[in-house]
Amino acid sequence: MTKSRPGAVRIISFGYGHGDAPDAHLTLDLRAHFRDPHVSPATRELTAAHRLVRRTVLGTPGVKALLTATVRAVQAYDADPSARDTIVAVGCAGGRHRSAVAANVLARRLRRRGHEVVVEHRDLHRPVIAR
Repeated sequence: MTKSRPGAVRIISFGYGHGDAPDAHLTLDLRAHFRDPHVSPATRELTAAHRLVRRTVLGTPGVKALLTATVRAVQAYDADPSARDTIVAVGCAGGRHRSAVAANVLARRLRRRGHEVVVEHRDLHRPVIAR
């Protein structure tokens, strides 16, 4: 028995500084390996809704390759004909920059492959974490 269409995917972006990672099948922790827009005063107060933040995150070496690998991982989870929806959690320090950009791009890529995708930005509305 094969699936007629890909399964649904729920993507949750979040900040570890605002609480524990949500339960998920896949969890991406972007804190240690990818450029943090928080370090620049020009992008610190902005969010993933701003072009400068998106360009900064997506211009970081390795981010696009990680998103490509994550799409493949979701497809692997989805390969079983009886598989249920897949949950992907994407975390960074505050949940306003890296995780939210990555979640939005991941959602766009999965939708192009026929997945029904719901994105939740758990901490995008929260204040910038003081460091």
